Amino acid sequence: MISLKNIFKWVNVGGARNFILRDLSLNIEEGEFVSIMGPSGSGKTTLLNVIGMLDGFDEGEYKFLHEEVHKMKERQRTQLYKQYIGFVFQAYHLIDELTVYENIETPLLYQDVKGGERKALVGDMLDRFNIVGKKDLFPNQLSGGQQQLVGIARALIAKPKLILADEPTGNLNSKQGEEIMTIFKELNEQGVTIIQVTHSEKNATYGTRIVELLDGRLNN
Repeated sequence: MISLKNIFKWVNVGGARNFILRDLSLNIEEGEFVSIMGPSGSGKTTLLNVIGMLDGFDEGEYKFLHEEVHKMKERQRTQLYKQYIGFVFQAYHLIDELTVYENIETPLLYQDVKGGERKALVGDMLDRFNIVGKKDLFPNQLSGGQQQLVGIARALIAKPKLILADEPTGNLNSKQGEEIMTIFKELNEQGVTIIQVTHSEKNATYGTRIVELLDGRLNN
């Protein structure tokens, strides 16, 4: 499903290259549940953003579902990730001007889902995450944990083939965190590929494989 080959990403600092990802190669098969671990600053979130096509890279090759991402124009990449990928961001990335309901609905608008079906799907998500009472509120009226749940609902609603999650339980209490990880595990058992960045060894045990990063390189 995902093939990264000899990926380099750097920033130029004072005329020298400061490497964020260094000669990184990684294959992820459809249906895997991969946990990316490593110390802060090791490149975990950058790697997730490269896989999700939110971030570019300077050298190397990236194939997603046999498509050569490194040769695509930005519009093609955008279409690809909107069609197949659901994101759960550490910083939520909710749209401030939209209500909870509208935020969750957004991915369905990209996919031209009809109004009646959208209403039913959003209703299911509001129920599933116990946020029916919050549907008309705006993100700034929610706690961090509530915003995280909205972000997760938005990521799941369009039934993506791939879920990318950056510290998905970071703002949740332990009970909510376990519920979210159980949902991820169930989705994975249904065939959804999941890649999570986590510091939590407990969360990593929900997955099928752990990938360790150190200084922008694979450490295993």
